[in-house]
Amino acid sequence: MTLNQPAEWEKHQAVWLAWPSHENLWGDTLIPVQKEFSALCRAICDFDSNSNRFMGEPIHLLVPHEKAKSEAQRSLEGLPITYHLIPFGDIWLRDTAPIFLRDQNEEISAHCFKFNGWGEKYILPFDGEVSQQIAKNSLLKTVNKNWILEGGSVETDGLGTCITTKQCLLNPNRNPNLTLEQIEKKLKSDLGFKKILWLQDGLLNDHTDGHIDTLVRFIDHKKVICMHSHGTNDPNHEALTQIINDLKRFKDANESPLEITEIPNPGTVLNSENEIMPASYVNFYISNSKVIVPTYGTKYDQQAVSMISKCFPTHDTVGLSAISLLEGGGSFHCITQQVPL
Repeated sequence: MTLNQPAEWEKHQAVWLAWPSHENLWGDTLIPVQKEFSALCRAICDFDSNSNRFMGEPIHLLVPHEKAKSEAQRSLEGLPITYHLIPFGDIWLRDTAPIFLRDQNEEISAHCFKFNGWGEKYILPFDGEVSQQIAKNSLLKTVNKNWILEGGSVETDGLGTCITTKQCLLNPNRNPNLTLEQIEKKLKSDLGFKKILWLQDGLLNDHTDGHIDTLVRFIDHKKVICMHSHGTNDPNHEALTQIINDLKRFKDANESPLEITEIPNPGTVLNSENEIMPASYVNFYISNSKVIVPTYGTKYDQQAVSMISKCFPTHDTVGLSAISLLEGGGSFHCITQQVPL
């Protein structure tokens, strides 16, 4: 069977998310997080008042209990959402949900990988079972894989090229018994990739150990977008400079050089404890109708959204606040997992 992970800009039949409801995890940021989450959902569904219909895609939403379901329904009233009573540890479904693949017959299946809390840093109840539960509720064929892989750690052009990082996939806290060659073989057999492009390290204080979806994204075939440094005082100067240098020498699965769009990074974004957070504009989500870019209240927000907009002429591009979400470690792409059409 020939498998393929479609590019994110290809049409979706739906997207999976999980309602932020754990007060013990979010504390005082829970209400602001729910507001940012709700704004994201409205943008994904994308109601057009002129045609009186939704232009985006429907949402499958996990809620851990009836109280959270009622809370979500009040906040998301009127949106095309299917609610699923499934317990979960936290909302980062890009990493805990299945990866949905397409085969040569255009059939979609749910591929469930092992999850160990990003290298056993954040072990939360139910996160290890979320993938199976979503696959069951999706009513799609389920394929189980016996190795650890998070969806945010791989980025594809839909034509067989995968970009990832050594910091994450070769980290001994994930699959310590697998070599680079063995991981490449698994990525090719299990996700249908033809060529793996390896970057080195990710952003400072990224608890995912360098997930690619905060560093580099495909915006079209042969085209990628990444962030540049603001100078040697930038805490991510070395990593971002190395990424650009590596991208310049990469070729995709068809042996074409990559066309690189560089945008500014958000600069220094601090959490409530004055620690630098892994803020990234490339952690956007590409829905059927919009590109939804996380913003953080910095002077670079408007420029970044404008530059990303030019990369997606067939989509509307919007910037939405994700500063509260980032307190939990990620942004819009980290909490979404699309199901290809």
